[in-house]
Amino acid sequence: MKPKMKLLIPFFGIFIFSVLSLYLLFHIISFPNEINLTEKTLHNLKLYSPFSATISPETVSALKVNNKPVSGNINVSLYEALTIESDGSGVAQMTLNAFGLPLKRITLDILPEIEVVPCGLTVGVEISTDGVMVLGTGTVKAEDGQYNPSEGKLLSGDLIINANGESLANKEDLIRAVENSASDIEFKVKRNDALLNTKISPVKSAVDHKSKIGAFVRDATRGIGTITYFNPNTRVFGALGHGILDVDTKKLMSVKEGSIMEARVTEVRKGGKGSPGELVGDLQGGVTLGQVKINTPYGIYGTMDIVGVSKISHEKMKIGLQDQVHEGPAVIFSNVDSEIKPYDVFIESVNHFSNDETKGMVLRITDPALLRKTNGIVQGMSGSPIIQDEKVIGAVTHVFVQDPTKGYGIFIENMLKQEKNIA
Repeated sequence: MKPKMKLLIPFFGIFIFSVLSLYLLFHIISFPNEINLTEKTLHNLKLYSPFSATISPETVSALKVNNKPVSGNINVSLYEALTIESDGSGVAQMTLNAFGLPLKRITLDILPEIEVVPCGLTVGVEISTDGVMVLGTGTVKAEDGQYNPSEGKLLSGDLIINANGESLANKEDLIRAVENSASDIEFKVKRNDALLNTKISPVKSAVDHKSKIGAFVRDATRGIGTITYFNPNTRVFGALGHGILDVDTKKLMSVKEGSIMEARVTEVRKGGKGSPGELVGDLQGGVTLGQVKINTPYGIYGTMDIVGVSKISHEKMKIGLQDQVHEGPAVIFSNVDSEIKPYDVFIESVNHFSNDETKGMVLRITDPALLRKTNGIVQGMSGSPIIQDEKVIGAVTHVFVQDPTKGYGIFIENMLKQEKNIA
């Protein structure tokens, strides 16, 4: 054998091993840590993976895999579709295997049959932050020059929790704490998930002769959104399908308290290529319908008041989990036209293992009446429930900026599991 060939053989061996390793790693990463199923339902999981799997029931009774009753462990191939059915709720485990080695453990959470009330109700949303949010820092003009006392000490997105040990309920409390201070101020700040202390020296402004720290802040926000569902068993509502981000910092706003209020759509600003449209609403007398408890990347959640429940006009429906969602016709509920109506859409693609859970499916508006009214999906429609095969399968979350007739949707199960975070 020639020397060059001797060198190339191990090189190609290493190359093939590397490609195979990356291929397997990609599939491992793309698998979720948890798959939700419902009892008394035949689930058809189209995983199409290079792995085999070992499934073991833990707290599930009467589990069937590929139509075979399972009492202990069962080994299956994931090259082909996998069916799972259970007569009761509980937990099973699925372990991915390759070359005889366990690679990843996935929880199969088999839930009781769930029914929710799809809403599609446009509401006003108002939340106050848990602390005073920093938008940015700037200079303070003093008698002897320009100063930036907060530079490097406060960052965009920080939440100022207290000043010299005194809690701050709003930005007015912060202003008073700064103006009444005769020396440096010790601030407690929440940055991402960490708490830290920082000391800032206020500067007396040459303009109004008051002490300032040169920070731009916000303590509340208000807007329009759509209620997706009401869960009559927990009295919890879910809305928007995506989190409320501060308009300046683009950070998820932490909720101290909040509410949803009755609103009337007064104007529809149509969307266009590169220009998302918008629903403009009038908050009718500030009538409260419920309380916002949490703001998550997957929407806002809270409890509904009696007045809010009275605004719901639909009956309960079963939910459809992501393995039951398929390409094809569906409808969304929305009240862009002063009353809640169903509008035709078409689900163009389903991504069962999306890294962004707010973008689990792509849908296109096909209803002529809605297209005439809005040109597609507009801001304020986020949270509109998606119904397919007479089941609630998710909610509209985002619009395609370059094509307002299309947008993303979140699976309903990813919304429902946020309820456990409500205190």
